[in-house]
Amino acid sequence: MAADMETMREEYRKLNRSCFILGASGETGKELLKEIVQSRLFSKVTLIGRRKLNYEDEAYKDLVQEVVDFEKLDEYASAFQGHDVGFCCLGTTKAKSGEVSGEGRLRVDHDYVLNSAQLAKSGGCKHFNLESSKGANKKSGFLYLRVKGEVEAEIEDLGFERYSIFRPAVLLVDREESRPAEWFARKMLVPIAYMFPTAYSTPITTLVKAMLNNAAVPSDKKVELLENKAIHNLGKLGEGKS
Repeated sequence: MAADMETMREEYRKLNRSCFILGASGETGKELLKEIVQSRLFSKVTLIGRRKLNYEDEAYKDLVQEVVDFEKLDEYASAFQGHDVGFCCLGTTKAKSGEVSGEGRLRVDHDYVLNSAQLAKSGGCKHFNLESSKGANKKSGFLYLRVKGEVEAEIEDLGFERYSIFRPAVLLVDREESRPAEWFARKMLVPIAYMFPTAYSTPITTLVKAMLNNAAVPSDKKVELLENKAIHNLGKLGEGKS
């Protein structure tokens, strides 16, 4: 199946698709960009964010960067025009959910994400990929999960030709800004992840490989909801492949 996956990736490259990444400065966005550059899956890659990011590696020289103000996003509609595929990795994390005010979380996890999706749809984006969270539910009593569920549903209403929602569990990644409590929690998850690999955690490399493998797999589904186990299965198909 790994060989089939590489064949599908190669066929996808021939389509000369362009993509944008929202949230390329975050942990998932950084890893996703790295995988996209290494895989050469897209002919053009655009980063849309609040500031320009600096890359010394020559492999990143052809990146296009659009700097926007998420509080006045309608003024930057041109940044969202002309992309075939969009990857949205914007949002606060569960670990930080207690530190971000309800208003702040609504602005980032809901308003910034939904407004970006609306502009992407108007700009011609055909396939929108959203990083959400395990347990996302618009009826949840937990604000973090409720907001995630609400924005999932509202983006679905926009009517993209293809809309893929990824709901990973706790992401296994060494965050640059990690605090002792987070570090300890991740260390505790490692043996649990070994025993129950698809239940409670998701290596961040597995998530981004799953996102790219999914993009390369032809699908006639208008909406795809990928829970943690499906993310693991898709991500494994990309292991050891570029």
